[in-house]
Amino acid sequence: MSFENPTREEIKEILEQAGNIAVVGLSDKPDRTSYMIAEAMQQRGYRIIPVNPTVQGTILGETVYASLKDIPEPVDIVDVFRRSEYCADVAREAADIGARVLWLQLGVVNDEAASIGEENGMRVIMDRCIKVEDSVTRPNRPGQKNG
Repeated sequence: MSFENPTREEIKEILEQAGNIAVVGLSDKPDRTSYMIAEAMQQRGYRIIPVNPTVQGTILGETVYASLKDIPEPVDIVDVFRRSEYCADVAREAADIGARVLWLQLGVVNDEAASIGEENGMRVIMDRCIKVEDSVTRPNRPGQKNG
């Protein structure tokens, strides 16, 4: 059976139900794509939880965690900014913490990660930009900060 992303309507429901997003591979450099997308999602009202073992302190005003297992609260979406070959391990960690959604960013596809996610009850989205999907499916997101 081949992988298929959820429909746009299903993605809209996933995003409507999400309060926080753990961003694996979030850079502390404002010119990096991961930072720009996480910042935009934060401005749209989501709580961003940075995950990066090479950064200490805070990113976007939030504590950085070395791994998903270090996050002391439930995670709705695990948004992955890592190369495809690392995604199966991230999927295992996401399953271990009971994340609801595994989201591999645009250009990132890993069938093993998708299988791990699905086998552990997660919704899986691959090769899609979370910011684009949120903007398209929820153009006037409640709680969105303007400016």
